[in-house]
Amino acid sequence: MHYDSVVNNLISFLLLVIIAFFAFFFVKSGVVIVPQERVGVVERLGKYYKSLFPGLHFLIPFFDKLVVIHDMREVPTVVPEQVCITKDNTQLAIDGVIYYQICDAKLATYGTSNFMAAIIQLSQTTLRSVIGKMELDKTLEERDEINKHVVAAVDNASLNWGVKVLRYEIKNIQPPQHIINAMQEQITAEREKRAKIARSEGEKQEKINLAEGDRNSAIARSEGEKQSLINNALGQAQAILSIAEANASAIKLIAEAISKDGGDLAVNQKLAEQYINQFGNLAKTNNTIILPSDLSNVAGFIATAMSTLKHKEKI
Repeated sequence: MHYDSVVNNLISFLLLVIIAFFAFFFVKSGVVIVPQERVGVVERLGKYYKSLFPGLHFLIPFFDKLVVIHDMREVPTVVPEQVCITKDNTQLAIDGVIYYQICDAKLATYGTSNFMAAIIQLSQTTLRSVIGKMELDKTLEERDEINKHVVAAVDNASLNWGVKVLRYEIKNIQPPQHIINAMQEQITAEREKRAKIARSEGEKQEKINLAEGDRNSAIARSEGEKQSLINNALGQAQAILSIAEANASAIKLIAEAISKDGGDLAVNQKLAEQYINQFGNLAKTNNTIILPSDLSNVAGFIATAMSTLKHKEKI
């Protein structure tokens, strides 16, 4: 009896454990918690049933199955490097990053078997097509235009996959080494050209400044010389005027002196004295002596001069 009781208790315990295990499995498989910014896809008996949004959900075990939980946030994905050929037959190694966001969990699950691979492949083929229509220089200059073309093409196709392509960014464009060397030489030549132009412009400006300085200096000198000549002319005119006024005053005084008593006698004496002095000077400076034809005619000469002076006074 005691042995049978132990066996029965053991069997009961095992049954309880089995029941607890199935209960735990049932509860675990029937309760689903979806995190924030995620959406789950549920199938019932192998067919799409519903989408589970963030929160607590209960499913029927063995009938309902949580197929996948999609991340609804924006996701960046690296597009592997590939070789593209430009319009002028230059090979470029290009890689990039594409940003997408799932907008429909059902289409993302059933629209394609692998929407990630589809997006990457379509990005690469579109990029090759866009690069093939451009020359090398435009390819290096118009990255934004290339990005827009890739986004437009991939986004249009990804609508059937429940995915929205937000943007595409080229990371690196790597031309062949000989193209890089040629571009470097071109850049060096362009910089040397700019340096020569800058130097020539500086020399040109220097010559202009020197010419302007010489011109201004010449104008200043001519203005100074002009003013000097004007000042000299004014000084000479003033001197001549002063001399003329002095001579006029002297003549006036002489005339007044002559008009007085004994004035004509003084004039005769002065003229005779000067006459004799001048002949004396001629005798000192020259070997030839000039004498008047009649030495006794000195008094007549003086009388003639006096009559001339009196005639001027009357006038």
